[in-house]
Amino acid sequence: MSTKDKRYWIGIASKEHVKIGVAGGFSQLCHGKAQPLKRMAVGDGLIYYSAKEKFGEDALCQQFTAIGEVIGSEVYPFEMFPGFVPYRRDIRFFAARDVAIRPLIERLSFIKDKARWGYAFRYGHLQIPQADFELIAAQMLKEKTAANTVSAGGA
Repeated sequence: MSTKDKRYWIGIASKEHVKIGVAGGFSQLCHGKAQPLKRMAVGDGLIYYSAKEKFGEDALCQQFTAIGEVIGSEVYPFEMFPGFVPYRRDIRFFAARDVAIRPLIERLSFIKDKARWGYAFRYGHLQIPQADFELIAAQMLKEKTAANTVSAGGA
């Protein structure tokens, strides 16, 4: 994939759910829907934003909690328990630190209304400009090895 074809995404999930995906090497978006995963392509960059620590609870997180690259060409169903079969896609996650969103809001172009910045995340999955991805990545991957850095040329 050429760098001009590469796209950059943010997925939204609780920190607890993101960490399960990181441990398992997969992404699951929008309560298990297949369509958001189908929009991504192998080589695309993905950053997770977690508004909450745990799904269904009030404790705020408001951090970027994982970063990686799409490696799986297939979107596949996975039975988590009887009656719940969400879709997943394989992701290679990088060693990264969680980064608070608030210090970055003014510099993120995909957040149009800085006073109501949470509105940008309402759909659970969104495409963002490369510059925004790189700004967040620089913070998440700070003090990590060169093998873990994400650049316009790939991972």
